[in-house]
Amino acid sequence: MKILNAKETRQALPMRAAIEAMKKAYAALSGGHAEIPLRTALPIAPEEATSLFMPAYVHDPEGNDALTIKIVSLFPKNPSRGLSFIQAAVLVLDAQSGKTLALLEGSTLTAIRTGAASGAATDLLARPDSHTVTIFGAGAQGRTQLEAVSNVREIKTVWIVDTDEKSAQKFVDEMSGLTPIPADIRIARDAKEALSSTDIICTATTSTSPVYQVADVRPGTHINGIGSYTLEMIENPPELLVSASVFIDEKNAILAEAGEIGAAIREKYLDPNAMTELGDLILGKARARQSAEEITFFKSVGVAVQDALAAQLALQNAEKFNLGQNVEF
Repeated sequence: MKILNAKETRQALPMRAAIEAMKKAYAALSGGHAEIPLRTALPIAPEEATSLFMPAYVHDPEGNDALTIKIVSLFPKNPSRGLSFIQAAVLVLDAQSGKTLALLEGSTLTAIRTGAASGAATDLLARPDSHTVTIFGAGAQGRTQLEAVSNVREIKTVWIVDTDEKSAQKFVDEMSGLTPIPADIRIARDAKEALSSTDIICTATTSTSPVYQVADVRPGTHINGIGSYTLEMIENPPELLVSASVFIDEKNAILAEAGEIGAAIREKYLDPNAMTELGDLILGKARARQSAEEITFFKSVGVAVQDALAAQLALQNAEKFNLGQNVEF
């Protein structure tokens, strides 16, 4: 069995390749080649925590099937203990025999595949002349959002919006000028200042109320909503969806877990049948942006097929670059 730690997982998942893997994952899902039960949430009441279990099987007609399960644990008391809020691991099994093949550090994989999902959506939906991006949330997810978007568009200016000024400054210090990210990263005083010139918005927060106003969104903007993953979290204004073209990762997961989608449906802002899975767009079954003024919105709560193909890519690269530790199991 091969074990990849966080650093090795990062090395094995270059963003551009991860973006293409996510396109393949979404195409397999919408094309009926994947089995992904809704994730199981296990409450851990004494710690006010939750562990999520996400299995996936992806059938590849060319014979390169993928079988994984990811366990993600969200422990809000961890930061006070000097530990990360999110703890995760991905177990990879042989799809022909069930044999255990690998264990990958899951927080790094999750951050990269989540960023790569927005990279795929941005590549397919954002205006080709998009040069300015606003990131809401200066955490790990915000970092991979910026990295992914910068891989598919020539980004010249970045705005970062975060309620914690120290986190925002750390984001600027760590991300500025990292190829292909531009050096021009600015801390916004508020959302309105940032959105006045923004072409692409990425929301990577756990907010229970919208982090910006619809009136501040420019025509032609593309939005990636990836932070909220429960019906109580609403980081994007539901009324935005009245006038936006809505693309999603997977319909059942979105209806069960996406707060802004649920709110928009309840308030009659959105017909649930008007949502388009990104995989259908990749397969040529749906249309992308139709005009330069159209607002496009991609909502993802994360689906296990992403983990399966990200892990598959990581193991392929681990063999190629001699990464990881092999142990008897």
